[in-house]
Amino acid sequence: MGEKHWTPLLVEEQLAEAADVLKRLPEEQVQGYFSTWPEVVRSVYDAFGWHDPVLKRPWPSPASIDHMDEAMRWLRWLEPADAKIVWSRASGKRWKPICYVAGMGRTAAWERWVMGLCVIAMRLNGTDIPKRPARLRAMATIMRSR
Repeated sequence: MGEKHWTPLLVEEQLAEAADVLKRLPEEQVQGYFSTWPEVVRSVYDAFGWHDPVLKRPWPSPASIDHMDEAMRWLRWLEPADAKIVWSRASGKRWKPICYVAGMGRTAAWERWVMGLCVIAMRLNGTDIPKRPARLRAMATIMRSR
């Protein structure tokens, strides 16, 4: 088997999976007092299942947590503002709140998102990253269309 060739689409999928794993991790709980008694039933409807069931997603496996850690390290290769845009998009946020927080228009935010994915893909593939922004922008358009 050969090495994996990274594309911006694969990077995007890996980051989205990392964000999903992060959401499924158990919450931190402050240690303190707790009770071993069962929860008190407050009404008849609660006792007989008249409410919607609460489904919990399973906790992530240790391997998926390792993949999440690796994918989150990729964000260090980007400028902090670009990393925030890429991570927000991977977490499933919509463009309007991302643009508001970043303080830029949708086209500029989208362009930085695409360039961030391309920079990560180039770094993973061992390709040199162009120093000029115009050249990087052109490469980002080409790589995104593949």
